[in-house]
Amino acid sequence: MNRPQIDMNANLPQTTQPYKVMAIYKFANLPDAEAIQPELAAFCCARGIKGTLILAPEGINGTVAGTEADIDALAQWLLAGAAFGTRLEGGEVKYSTAAEMPFLRMKVRLKPEIVTLRAPEANPAKAVGTYVEPEDWNGLIERNDVVLVDTRNDYEVGLGTFQRALDPATKNFTEFKDYVASHLDPKRDKKVAMFCTGGIRCEKASSYLLSQGFEEVFHLKGGILKYLEVVPQEQSRFAGECFVFDERVSVGHGLVVGDATLCRACRHPLTAADRAAPDYVEGVSCHHCAGEADKHAAAAERQRQMELGRKRGVAHLGDAAASAAAERKAAKQALAEASRARSKLV
Repeated sequence: MNRPQIDMNANLPQTTQPYKVMAIYKFANLPDAEAIQPELAAFCCARGIKGTLILAPEGINGTVAGTEADIDALAQWLLAGAAFGTRLEGGEVKYSTAAEMPFLRMKVRLKPEIVTLRAPEANPAKAVGTYVEPEDWNGLIERNDVVLVDTRNDYEVGLGTFQRALDPATKNFTEFKDYVASHLDPKRDKKVAMFCTGGIRCEKASSYLLSQGFEEVFHLKGGILKYLEVVPQEQSRFAGECFVFDERVSVGHGLVVGDATLCRACRHPLTAADRAAPDYVEGVSCHHCAGEADKHAAAAERQRQMELGRKRGVAHLGDAAASAAAERKAAKQALAEASRARSKLV
């Protein structure tokens, strides 16, 4: 099955920002992951590249940043270097830019899996479902004979999902196996379509379903993020916002930064309605963690120190971090909106 090739200019807008960010994953046979780890770490550190890469016998996953030349050199080394040979060809790669280095250090971690399912029978390097391009996704999920499943966790689904999608209500991806066993039947559900944030979880989930006897399994290529990037909003079947694992918290159509924020006590994403709930106290608690006093005490103390710092005209560490995050969010939102405006003029 053909997979997308690494394009070092893909997803990269015209910009003068000095750092190039690369997110990559590829399911591949890497039994020598432990031997590769120090060589990969040395390559990145010698070039000032920072971020986190996860190596496992099933492949590679992670996000790193550096100068454009250094990230391009890393991409080429991953594709054709002696350590990997051609095993990472066709990896799923997304590029973006940053005005400041978004990571503090470089980490190359060894793990049993690049996305944890704890199901050895799921091996995407050997078998995966059928990739569906974002432009073809609507036609597939509108069919009555297709069961649509969101493979993300409950807090992610709560911010937004595709119309008609089933919510497994999982707290973590390892629970997905239990959902399949109790809610899906290969004799009944002949066609199953799945999606996730960027493509990695649903790719592994598709391999798992195939191992369980499901006949036709489909998954959204590039995930929700690619769909929101390329499918016009007026044609979209995605309702709400997509949770992302960085300071943006969520994005909407055109990848414009969304309205969601994080609870500082439990780190749960919050919508505007969540922030209007009686249990919400800024910087202290939300309705998701209302009964967890230990988290509230720490968050309340942090919030108190920040407020004292503001009154004294002294920036508290948490205040500075929050301010910096807000500035980054505003800058990224402006960039996304400008990019979207330019696309409408073309």
